[in-house]
Amino acid sequence: MKQSGKTDNLKGIKDWPKSERPRELLLERGPEFVSDAGLVAILLRIGVKGKDAVSLARELINQFGGLRGLLNANRKDLVRIKGLGSAKIAQLLAATEIAKRQLKEQIIGKTVIHGPEDMIEYLSMSMSNLKEEVFKVVYLNSANIVLAVEDLFKGTVDQSAVYPREIIKRALELNASGLIFVHNHPSGNLKPSRNDLSLNQKLVDACLAVNLTPLDHLIISQTGYTSLKNT
Repeated sequence: MKQSGKTDNLKGIKDWPKSERPRELLLERGPEFVSDAGLVAILLRIGVKGKDAVSLARELINQFGGLRGLLNANRKDLVRIKGLGSAKIAQLLAATEIAKRQLKEQIIGKTVIHGPEDMIEYLSMSMSNLKEEVFKVVYLNSANIVLAVEDLFKGTVDQSAVYPREIIKRALELNASGLIFVHNHPSGNLKPSRNDLSLNQKLVDACLAVNLTPLDHLIISQTGYTSLKNT
């Protein structure tokens, strides 16, 4: 009896009833009927020794604090997971990048930006879990439609790292009228630092000098976002 139980525990998903297998469930009923662990298991395709794909997926989700944490994990984070080989890591990273690009496609040239909430989903997914600071600029036309979203600087975001002249030059190339500045705080703290406030004023002054409208400056973190517009 003991040996039989051990064998049952090691059975793969292919031995489950068809109605419980994530891939079959997705195809027959739709992706909305599949659990988070089941969807990740479909990406992983197979498990590791002693662990089926769903169990592995559930473990990954728990370890990274949820589905968003897992999908924002970078290669270095994933390499540390025992049994997670290069193929599975590539599949997870590819899925994340597809989601980010899809969200970006939704806003460029199609979305009229009335406020941060119109693009916060994309900004949060692409920036909230980054391990280093990234400075991003959103360029908009006179109708507040997004022309481009570009990462311009990486590393510590301060006055010595961000060059307003390059931002203005790119805005003129795109024939942009308005700009939204965005950077992240990997620490999770949303309170703007003195450097943040000083840099923001420097950027605002540079825009106004050439008749560009600085619409906002957002700080993104794992806990949400804050706007420097009224600071």
